[in-house]
Amino acid sequence: MKKLLLLLSCLTLPMTPASAAEPARAPINLDIGTPTVAVVKHALAQRTSRLVRFYEAGEIGLGQDGFIYLRDSSKMTLGKRQIADKLIDTENQERKALIQALADSNGRRNDEAEVWELQRARWQQQWKSGWWLRDAAGTWSRKP
Repeated sequence: MKKLLLLLSCLTLPMTPASAAEPARAPINLDIGTPTVAVVKHALAQRTSRLVRFYEAGEIGLGQDGFIYLRDSSKMTLGKRQIADKLIDTENQERKALIQALADSNGRRNDEAEVWELQRARWQQQWKSGWWLRDAAGTWSRKP
């Protein structure tokens, strides 16, 4: 009799889908202010002032993937090209570090691809009109 009552009581419990059993995940916060994120963002901001002259000259641009690329080095001296290459390499490494720091700080280490996509979209929005963008096929165009 006890088993029958237990069975009946279980049958009357509401059914929840497996996905509902998982707790809702908070949205990714790109503005989270953890020390690691703050340090990387500060380094990126400090470099921006040096990169702007290359952006405005059309010598470097933003790729669809969120990385910075050399676009036109035809008028660059060797020294200027070396400076641009170093800035691009450092910028791209720190962009990767920012994504990792944001994912970790949001407790979403396994969601780096999602964090990357959100941050890439933000970088593209912040890009100024007239600066160069590269699409997935490698074609360059100016941001309207």
